[in-house]
Amino acid sequence: MKRFLSILLAVTMLLGMTTLAAAEAGTYTGTGKGFAGDGSVEVSVTVDENGVVTDITVTNCTDTPGVCDAAVNTLPALMVELQTANVDVVGGATFTSEGIKEAVLTAVVSAGLDAVSWSTKKEKVVEKGEDVTLTTDVVVIGGGGAGLASAVQANQLGSSVIVLEKMGKVGGNTILAGGALNAVNDRSEQAIQYNDSVEWHYQQTFSGGDYQGDPVLVHTLVSNAWDGVQWLMDLGMEFQDDTAGLFTVTGGLWPRAHKPVEVAGTGFFTTYMNYIDTHEGVEVMLNTCATEILVDESGKAVGVVATGETGNTVTVMASKGVIVATGGFAANVELRTAFNTQWADLGADIKSTNHPGATGDGIKMLQKLGADFVQMGNIQLLPLGDPETGALSGNIEHDVETRIFINKEGNRFTNEGGRRDDMTNALFAQTDSYMWIVMDSDTYPTGDELNNFGETANQLVAAGRAVKADTLEELAVLMNVPAENLIAAVEDFNQYAQGGAKSGEADAFGRTLFSTPIDNGPFYAAARVPTVHHTMGGVRINELCQVLTESGEIIPGLYAAGEVTGGIHGSNRLGGNALTDTVVFGRIAGESAHYEK
Repeated sequence: MKRFLSILLAVTMLLGMTTLAAAEAGTYTGTGKGFAGDGSVEVSVTVDENGVVTDITVTNCTDTPGVCDAAVNTLPALMVELQTANVDVVGGATFTSEGIKEAVLTAVVSAGLDAVSWSTKKEKVVEKGEDVTLTTDVVVIGGGGAGLASAVQANQLGSSVIVLEKMGKVGGNTILAGGALNAVNDRSEQAIQYNDSVEWHYQQTFSGGDYQGDPVLVHTLVSNAWDGVQWLMDLGMEFQDDTAGLFTVTGGLWPRAHKPVEVAGTGFFTTYMNYIDTHEGVEVMLNTCATEILVDESGKAVGVVATGETGNTVTVMASKGVIVATGGFAANVELRTAFNTQWADLGADIKSTNHPGATGDGIKMLQKLGADFVQMGNIQLLPLGDPETGALSGNIEHDVETRIFINKEGNRFTNEGGRRDDMTNALFAQTDSYMWIVMDSDTYPTGDELNNFGETANQLVAAGRAVKADTLEELAVLMNVPAENLIAAVEDFNQYAQGGAKSGEADAFGRTLFSTPIDNGPFYAAARVPTVHHTMGGVRINELCQVLTESGEIIPGLYAAGEVTGGIHGSNRLGGNALTDTVVFGRIAGESAHYEK
């Protein structure tokens, strides 16, 4: 609301008055600040001769594909219906929503419509629907990566499935991710080239989490990862070929991440929803918030109670089982503060990469059933948050090997190829906990190439989210850091990257992951801060995704997968393992629930 009022003030000051003399029929254009920065959202507004807006169309949106869709597809029609730009934002697409609201308000005021009326909140009256009871074989709580993977797998095996998703769109945190999925095909040329193996993936995952992960679950993760990639490809998902697509994601420790063709995490949901839309027996119910897991007299999970889109009660009875895939709680400041044992402060001042629905809803439902929870204090931060939003979007890097981190003094300060917790702790120790990612044009030969979130370098520069210069001296000015320090940091890095006198050595920070030197202008830099990213703790499961009690007993009919679970990643999750987690354990949960007797 504060931002909306400031937008109204800015618009009226720009036009010099609150209302114009009279509205004129026609089509008007407005732009707004979305997730990608100023002007990233553009709308076309049609006004008739009576001063009524008859159509609003988003003509351009450069925000992250897949993430912005829910706002683009729903807000314009609602604004036309209510004749106001002041409508509720769409959860998971807040910044795009605000951009659309700003753009529409600008357009209608320029058309001569009443700015006060179009900035007044008008609630849509929704009549409460009838309570309903539905039946299915398997009910899944959560429409993120793990939830839809489990739904598709169970349906492939022959089960009918209903997915309950509390948000207005599927995707969860998976759709916001950079798309990196760790998996090793031992027999591939790439595994041989990079001296990688499933066992090495296991060792790095286990030791990278300080040996806190359950060895059985870690083995399950890494040994089923490549099968998961093949399953996705069989469903139609496209990955870049290994030569271009195999890379090291930040904190991944090794080049084993596969890169989808579609940006961010959108490819997963294009794939899952294509399957769901073309097969019978699987349904996704949006804006439907689960509140209780039902059990029968024997203690078996047999259904879910939820609140539907109109406030009605939706009861789904499941003959085989219930799968909980509600995600983590990194967007819940109260919960992450209560459970935090690793960090000095995880209050509201530390932003999160997570979508707003990552509030830990599954925890209370599972606690009521006596489920055990493990390592809830293991909360991961990244050094890669957008300074304004905390999101991963806007990050110019493509992989670990081609970039460095620079503090406000113009110096490197950590091993940029190390563990995520180590890098984040090092960033907290820098001035204002603030750094720049610096790289050259090897990854962006023209500047129109996409980063991992569907944004071009040129777009990020134009939006003020990155800076670009032909020389390091000029880049230092834009970064407001001492040029001599930046140049020295790059030159030192380059000695290792180009195999010079120090070839084969680790650098002063212990970094060993290099590919090419930073010597090909123009050069790019983008600011980053610490951000809350992943909650490694959660409900305890076994290798079949069955939920366990504190005494280790199985709760019949109850399964869990994805970030709601704990005991896999230990104290520190390797970058690229989260999407692997959703696919591997999502599939296992779906299969286990299908075969539940």
